[in-house]
Amino acid sequence: MKSQDVRKQFLDFFASKGHLIVPSAPIVLKDDPTLMFNNSGMAQFKEYFLGNATPKSNRIADTQKCLRVSGKHNDLEDVGFDTYHHTMFEMLGNWSFGDYFKKEAINWAWQLLTEVYKIPKENLYVSVFEGNPEENVPFDQEAWDIWKELLDEDRIILGNKKDNFWEMGDQGPCGPCSEIHVDIRSAEEKALVSGKSLVNNDHPQVVEIWNNVFMEFNRKADGSLEKLPAQHVDTGMGFERLCMALQGKTSNYDTDVFTPLIEKVEQITGTKYTSNEVLNVSEEQNQTNIAIRVIVDHVRAVAFAIADGQLPSNTGAGYVIRRILRRAIRYGFTFLNTKEPFINQLVAVLANQMGEFFPEIKSQEAFVTNVIREEEASFLRTLDQGLQLLDNVVSKTTGTEVSGAKAFELYDTFGFPKDLTALILKEKGMSFNEAEFDASMQAQKARSRAASEVSTEDWSVLIPRLRDGNVETFVGYDQTENEVKITRIRKIDSKKDGILYQIVLDNTPFYPEGGGQVGDKGTLVSANETIDIIDTKKENNLILHFAKQLPENVEASFVAKVNTNLRTSTSRNHSATHLMHQALRSILGTHVEQKGSLVNPNYLRFDFSHFAKMTETELQQVEDFVNARIQEQLPLIERRDIPFAQAVAEGAMALFGEKYGDHVRAIKFGESMELCGGIHVKNTAEIWHFKIVSEGAVAAGIRRIEAITSDAVKAFFASQEDILNEVKVALKNPQDILKAVQSMQEENAKLSKQIEALVKDKVKNLKASLIAEIQEINGVQFLAKQVDLNPDGVKDLAYELGNLGTNLFLVLATVNPEASGDKPMLTCYISKEVVAEKNLNAGTVVRELGKFIQGGGGGQPFFATAGGKNVAGIQQALEKAIEFVK
Repeated sequence: MKSQDVRKQFLDFFASKGHLIVPSAPIVLKDDPTLMFNNSGMAQFKEYFLGNATPKSNRIADTQKCLRVSGKHNDLEDVGFDTYHHTMFEMLGNWSFGDYFKKEAINWAWQLLTEVYKIPKENLYVSVFEGNPEENVPFDQEAWDIWKELLDEDRIILGNKKDNFWEMGDQGPCGPCSEIHVDIRSAEEKALVSGKSLVNNDHPQVVEIWNNVFMEFNRKADGSLEKLPAQHVDTGMGFERLCMALQGKTSNYDTDVFTPLIEKVEQITGTKYTSNEVLNVSEEQNQTNIAIRVIVDHVRAVAFAIADGQLPSNTGAGYVIRRILRRAIRYGFTFLNTKEPFINQLVAVLANQMGEFFPEIKSQEAFVTNVIREEEASFLRTLDQGLQLLDNVVSKTTGTEVSGAKAFELYDTFGFPKDLTALILKEKGMSFNEAEFDASMQAQKARSRAASEVSTEDWSVLIPRLRDGNVETFVGYDQTENEVKITRIRKIDSKKDGILYQIVLDNTPFYPEGGGQVGDKGTLVSANETIDIIDTKKENNLILHFAKQLPENVEASFVAKVNTNLRTSTSRNHSATHLMHQALRSILGTHVEQKGSLVNPNYLRFDFSHFAKMTETELQQVEDFVNARIQEQLPLIERRDIPFAQAVAEGAMALFGEKYGDHVRAIKFGESMELCGGIHVKNTAEIWHFKIVSEGAVAAGIRRIEAITSDAVKAFFASQEDILNEVKVALKNPQDILKAVQSMQEENAKLSKQIEALVKDKVKNLKASLIAEIQEINGVQFLAKQVDLNPDGVKDLAYELGNLGTNLFLVLATVNPEASGDKPMLTCYISKEVVAEKNLNAGTVVRELGKFIQGGGGGQPFFATAGGKNVAGIQQALEKAIEFVK
């Protein structure tokens, strides 16, 4: 059975059971502060489990793209070494929100597996929760009784809290679960060892394929459990493992989920992958197999993350994606001998395989390919630099063990992988101190955890929710202040921000951070006090107002007031962003797509796909385009509740990686129409003027524009005028400033030529006097001297002296007159013959001598320079230079 059929039969089966089939949410979570990535099928439904929103159906099924590479669920280091862990995987799932419960969930799971997929019953084992008296949670008798009607009791296993009690996190909905495991070993192996004894023991052919979670409880901040008002079902079945079982394989990588990618890697690299059926492979072949598994797994995670809008970067979720890709590149570099970018070629295979069900990978194929190619090229250059740095570390190491702290510095600063360092050192008969490395790693992780550590108390609910849905509503499109009541509060304590309070209101004019727009600030005002709201965010469908203190009387009535000055400035920048997006697509081409944005009161930032630096002409065209739309005084046309399909059909632009509901809000200014939940001006005339202040690269194939509007533009022009006036005063108020500057430049060029000629004369004179000071030491002509020249003059002098013979070792010091303040500089010239015969290196020399002037530098083996800040150290550096030739 092909993998596409496996997926389709699952969805068709649950559609027949009254489930609404929904598309996968993006793999990247943009508006959930608790998660970077979707790491389970239920992540997109958290608000329903928490009771913060009402689902469009009480029965839902889908296949969800998941990523497990950070935090509690982290499978990254297992990937490649076994045959069933993955970074990105599909989770087939069916959900009941207060509808059916254990009986239906268990019976349907058994029916699908044994009747539709026709997995032999004797190959299946199930587990139920054994109970936990400490938490007063009993043995799951109900699940046991249901299962024993379907299979023999000796195939039902009791599971502990670790295996059979599922929790969303440290707090929140949770409950007992019932897992289904499949035994795909041969008959001979089954006769020798019972499959029951291998369940949950990491056997590669006795694996969990389905987990049925029965959400019954809520975990409170103090660890206690309370019953949920409604019972839910949350199930997840690993698509890749299911395909392995149904296709008669013993490895996920031998299924058609991965074989097309593996075949492409074989074709590109000239290597051969051996399936799991082949026994007793050589160590070299095993390394090849691991490398290929790493690459074909990782390219899926990276490609889908990029398609969903997460670019590789040095922070946050972007760093995780970069790390996954670099791990794949490194395995290819080390074990498949790939020194050029090649992983990007796998994107086409992936798009062909999965594009029908996940259209984003097909539509974004070219973009994803280009980003991965640029990332590969960049990291391969980093690997080359890392090899040179490692050589330098080795050269300074006495003995055969390199400092673990140095190895960690290579890893942390330059991204040089730990195991590659170990491999290279092994080839040199060396190693590094792994205990020191691990200690450095743990120290860094501890610092990172401490910086982001947050403790959250339980909600204190002041006004219960209405039975028919959410009582908290957003009214900020029409109002900037209104009367409110507080419905719930909780305290949070973070290392970064200290103690804060989150306040939820029955209705609020405050816009929560989202879609690139920052959250509103303002106040809550009662008859007796005023509370500052310092930020507004959204979490699990609740709008959270952040304050440094709570009102004395939380049950009082308040007036919520948005800071309208900040809101107005932000709305101008947000509307200008839409107009600029339209301008870029009009001027550069329709390949331009938004890849990120930030809209705040001070400026706007817009990231977009484009593979070339914008010219000054193009930037001016964009400015002119946007300002023309401002001059046209285009009114806002807002449609708040339009069907998604209708909005797109009418020309609204939907952004990849965003999660849209069935009904959306469309914002239109003239021909610009986008799906957007943000705050906008009522007329483009309110923007006043638009000005681009910078354009540059932010990642491979991604450009970034920063721009300003309205009052910020007025301040910008005023600042430019002030600068112009200062220049005018400095030039003694000429009638024609431009002509005066040009005249000064011409005069400066003439003076520079005169200085250059004088320096050359000075070099000739110095050369003659310094020749007499050269002394021979161990067959080498040696000179260490301070001279009064600029850097170019020192270089000319060094080469002039170097041309005299083939055995010169020269160190010249100077105080750079062209630098601000006294900046010492050392220059080392060594004849190439001396470099070869004496194993000397000018770069090493200046690095060592540079310590005396509190600086450093480098260069080529025969010529190098070092700058510093301690002029007093020059004499000591010159005195130490002689030790290199003694």
